[in-house]
Amino acid sequence: MYIPSRRFPDIVSVVAGGLREARRGFPWETLMSNTLLVLGIGIAISIGVWSAQGKTPQEKATQEKPADAPPPATATTPAASPVSASAKKENPVKSSPEVLAAAKKVFGYDCAMCHGDSGDGKGDLVESMSLKMKDWHDPAVLTGMSDSDIYDLIVKGKDKMVGEGDRLAPAKVWGLVHYVRTFAKKSST
Repeated sequence: MYIPSRRFPDIVSVVAGGLREARRGFPWETLMSNTLLVLGIGIAISIGVWSAQGKTPQEKATQEKPADAPPPATATTPAASPVSASAKKENPVKSSPEVLAAAKKVFGYDCAMCHGDSGDGKGDLVESMSLKMKDWHDPAVLTGMSDSDIYDLIVKGKDKMVGEGDRLAPAKVWGLVHYVRTFAKKSST
């Protein structure tokens, strides 16, 4: 006896001994097997890509960071103030034409927009952000600041200036300190 399906009128089921058998209609088994096949391939590719990537640069940086960081006991000691800690830092990078060229490049795309290309404090964003910038050509501006003070200012920032933080390697920041100092030297010669 043939009984039409209510869900899919074109499917005809054969009732023989109480068992139903699909003769025509929607191929559920094919759909399910293809779906499982696609999911399996997707999972296999995902696992392969994940395992082949290894460590990302961010993971490497976080693992190397504790080795570069000072011991926590020094940082948590109440007697060590930021001023006294930064006053002890000396510029470990020697000024050279290569260091200054690399610092000039960083300064050009990261600092000149506010400080000006020549360090005169007349960058493109000064007016729009209502900034008061100092002219680094005046030797008196930087005379009262140690290299470590300038380093901390670059790393931590001040007021509207966002600090570099971990975006620049310490050697590059120290190179920027040398480069900033050259502005006053250029104007005095």
